[in-house]
Amino acid sequence: MLLKKLQLKTIDYKLVLTMCFLLFFNSIISAQEIIKDVVAEKPVEVPHGKQKIDGIIATVGDYIVLDSDIDKGYLEIASQGGNIKDITRCQMLGKLLEDKLYAHQAIQDSIIVSDAEVRSMMDERLNYMIQQVGDINKVVEYYKKSSVEEFKTYFADILKEQKLASEMRDKIVKDVEITPEEVRNFFKKIPKEELPTFGAEMEVAQIVVDPAVSKEDKQKVIDRLNAIRKDVLEGSSFATKAVLYSQDPGSSPNGGYYKMTRKTPFVKEFKDVAFSLQEGEISAPFETTFGFHIIMVDKIKGQEVELRHILIAPTVSESALKEAKERITNIRAKIINKEISFAEAARTESDEKETRANGGTLVNPNTQDTRFELTKMDPTLYSQVSNLKDDEISQPLLNVDDKGKKTYKLITVTNRIDEHTADYAKDYTKIKELALKEKQINAIAKWFDTKIKDTYIKIIGEYRDCTFANNWLKK
Repeated sequence: MLLKKLQLKTIDYKLVLTMCFLLFFNSIISAQEIIKDVVAEKPVEVPHGKQKIDGIIATVGDYIVLDSDIDKGYLEIASQGGNIKDITRCQMLGKLLEDKLYAHQAIQDSIIVSDAEVRSMMDERLNYMIQQVGDINKVVEYYKKSSVEEFKTYFADILKEQKLASEMRDKIVKDVEITPEEVRNFFKKIPKEELPTFGAEMEVAQIVVDPAVSKEDKQKVIDRLNAIRKDVLEGSSFATKAVLYSQDPGSSPNGGYYKMTRKTPFVKEFKDVAFSLQEGEISAPFETTFGFHIIMVDKIKGQEVELRHILIAPTVSESALKEAKERITNIRAKIINKEISFAEAARTESDEKETRANGGTLVNPNTQDTRFELTKMDPTLYSQVSNLKDDEISQPLLNVDDKGKKTYKLITVTNRIDEHTADYAKDYTKIKELALKEKQINAIAKWFDTKIKDTYIKIIGEYRDCTFANNWLKK
């Protein structure tokens, strides 16, 4: 668990290490889901009473692995509450070798990570570190760097390697698809006694009413964005303006930075503007369901655009909120009085475009299915539906999203599914996800087999006694 800021009287070194080496050691469990390293017959241990001298223990292409990197891996897992008791140094080295090979091959495949991306990642991580330990100089001191600039240079190299590895993994699996026949065969292979159990789930629908925003309030926001745009054109920093004024929590701390393609799941209006601009060009203010935006394009690389944006939403007046509550209260009364069904009311009255065509049915953002497993449900949503009986409709709920947008909504539970053993017909979406995961694992394993043969890899010292699932030793 992360320590609360007020509890930190000294540096929590484990937490700092967690942020620095997040991608290298996301979780030994998730790493093994990708490509599982076998435990060595004899785990490599430091002899009692002797201090081990740090040094290079492995080379993968242009990358090296230090013995101390393994120790940092243990710290990261422990800081996240993981159990390191049964994890050998050989397993940890296996995970490090995977990450190095990903990054090395990314460079061979001309995958580019821009300086802007690295700066954005660094700003986010450093802001978090400073929040936790209070002073960047303490972080610099711990890493034995002589200055903040030296530490940032060192940290930038780590972040760039992490990003390269991530992009390479994504590239390997992005075109892996699975057919219904493959899903069926996957399910048939599972012995009956080993079928997975799925937890209790529910399906939920909602009706959303947006408070009306006056033309005057909209114009105030447009004028404000135009003033910001003018300042930037005259020499001010767009990134600084985004940090100061943007209401998008996902990008504001990073100076409004996003990288996207036409397939990135942004709203259509945003993508249309983003892909209409040239490098260095700043858009006029435009509206989406989130508010008003301006966009500045930093770089265009083929089908990919790096941009910064500022989002400002118009202020909703108290009278507009009151009118929205009255409207949704009237909709609820019609449903209670059987004048209209919940689904029909959603289709004709709801202001939420994403759900109204489906009668208000919510889609789980994690699974793209309509079911929500209770134990994994968003806490806010769970609190709103947990006490509802079948077909009961909630009272009007004032909802404030992470961007500060206020709406009123009604919620109902349309279906409940008890905990049960996997059923092919009822749980096809989940079974398909498991089957696709297995196919991706096989694709990555095949990729490792091929690339290890073609890459310079050297492991030295007692680590050559490790037994790996991958042929790192090229025996």
